[in-house]
Amino acid sequence: WLDVTLYADFLEIIAKSSETQIQFWIYVPNVFSSLKYVQEASTLYCIMKAMNPLFPNGLILINVSFREGNSPDHHQNITYNQLLRNVCRCANALKLLGVKKGDRVAIYLPMIPELVYTMLACARIGAVHSIVFAGFSSESLCERIVDAQCNILVTADGVYRGDKLINLKKIASEALERCKERYVPVCCSLTNTDASNKLQTPWDESCDIWWDDLMDGVSDECEPEWMDSEDPLFILYTSGSTGKPKGVLHTVTGYMLYTSLTFKYVFDYHHDDVYWCTADIGWITGHSYITYGPLANGATSVLFEGVPVYPHVGRLWEIIEKYRVSKFYTAPTAIRLLMKYGREPLQRYDLSSLRVLGTVGEPINLEAWLWYYDVVGQQRCPVIDTFWQTETGGHVLTPLPAATPLKPGSATCPFFGVQPAILNEHGEELEGEAEGYLVFRKPWPGIMRGVYGNQERFESTYFRKFPGFYVTGDGCRRDQDGYYWITGRIDDMLNVSGHLLSTAEVEAALTEHPSVAEAAVVSRPHAVKGECLYCFVRGHDHIKHGQKMQSASIPHLLTWVFHSVREKIGPIATPDFIQNAPGLPKTRSGKIMRRVLRQIARNEKDLGDLSTLADPKVVEVLFSQRCEAAA
Repeated sequence: WLDVTLYADFLEIIAKSSETQIQFWIYVPNVFSSLKYVQEASTLYCIMKAMNPLFPNGLILINVSFREGNSPDHHQNITYNQLLRNVCRCANALKLLGVKKGDRVAIYLPMIPELVYTMLACARIGAVHSIVFAGFSSESLCERIVDAQCNILVTADGVYRGDKLINLKKIASEALERCKERYVPVCCSLTNTDASNKLQTPWDESCDIWWDDLMDGVSDECEPEWMDSEDPLFILYTSGSTGKPKGVLHTVTGYMLYTSLTFKYVFDYHHDDVYWCTADIGWITGHSYITYGPLANGATSVLFEGVPVYPHVGRLWEIIEKYRVSKFYTAPTAIRLLMKYGREPLQRYDLSSLRVLGTVGEPINLEAWLWYYDVVGQQRCPVIDTFWQTETGGHVLTPLPAATPLKPGSATCPFFGVQPAILNEHGEELEGEAEGYLVFRKPWPGIMRGVYGNQERFESTYFRKFPGFYVTGDGCRRDQDGYYWITGRIDDMLNVSGHLLSTAEVEAALTEHPSVAEAAVVSRPHAVKGECLYCFVRGHDHIKHGQKMQSASIPHLLTWVFHSVREKIGPIATPDFIQNAPGLPKTRSGKIMRRVLRQIARNEKDLGDLSTLADPKVVEVLFSQRCEAAA
């Protein structure tokens, strides 16, 4: 079934797994000795390698993780045996607080080992974890605690991000104060020794407990809970078009099976590899490809607490050399950030251990792809451009290393057992070369099972627009070779004079100029065209030779990008408005909030919830500089 050495093998498995989908997914558990399936039953006794000593020949002592702290001086090795014992101790501590199967536990922690211990402890006793990225505000944290009806909140007193000290417990206490109108969860606080000496930690004896006190004396053995295959594993909140986050619900068996399989094949993982994903576990990438997928495969990986440019711009390359990382998975945002520092920081380090490079989170532009391939991978490492969502649980469109011929910027082909389709506005399926709405015909094990507590929203968001299909919300183009190219969110598609344009395509043209660091395109109403293009362009703070960009060069730059779009795409894509932007509104994970940009372009001052913005002040600046006259 799963012997992949050539592209022809890959295509044959895709076809076979689609034609006999049920038989394919029944076979897949045989690939993993860590899964014990009870035949003729609705339960799966899911003992992950991270949780029980299943390794033969002493491999239980293999490192599950090289923990790299915010500072290069803070690091530790964690074995699978140590992980198991810490997970069991944490599970028993949660039991002492009354947590039982089906209860929800909120986790608001930085990228420290205790974050992994806590989420796996929840899984071990059948509790449902709801991890909130430790960069969200108290209001956002409160909203997620209340929506999931969490009984427990696990947090830390503080964390350093670069040289900035964040008082997490203060934020958590403010969130719990907001929750008091409905109920008061118990708050368990870890002591983060890197930060604790410099923090004033707020404390409420009625609900706060020090984690170390709770863990004192608990057993390091805890029998796993028997779980039904469709019992919930976790809730993870993702942005919604209405502004209210959606609690995406994933279940035990399907999610674990799918993340295990995709990790194994997409990264071509072998037991002598060292894998590193730079994401935060507060997002789905961290759930699937830092915790569950790698651990189910017995992987050795790096857990990174810091930021890419602290204490120096070569930090990521230093870590790759330090741990001999062979499989590296990061976001185009990080690649573009590091590109601006040039090749010199990389040349100080030995990156020869790298074998596979991956990207995640957004379509990668050509310039960033080539830099990643040429400079980081030294033209010998395939770039695996993965497309997936919080809702899909794991990769759904992706190349496989050495098996799939690559095209820069394309997510290439569907993963095994996944059946994509492209529809037009009327729901008609398009064959061959086509562009339209990306949907999927049939479910796969890792797909979400619902929006927590809101079945109506689940159905209306993902299935109502095109009945019979799962609607991704993304636009897509399929080329003559059957490769898929993600063109941006459906609400980012631009209908200009009856022509559908993708924001990604226009933005790629805008960023071809070496002085353009970033660009974002949204629509603005037009009396004749219906919609026209409104472009935000952010220049580099230096040009190639390190000189500051002079204000006099800005009009010339804007003129250049105006003509570049017209030449690259055609007259229909000519921008009507180009605004010089000192910055763009982004979430803390680095994604541009296009909803806000659309409202700026249309001069709509009622912006709604901006709590997820990393820097809300940039919105005021963009409003003050918005274009009134067409370019």
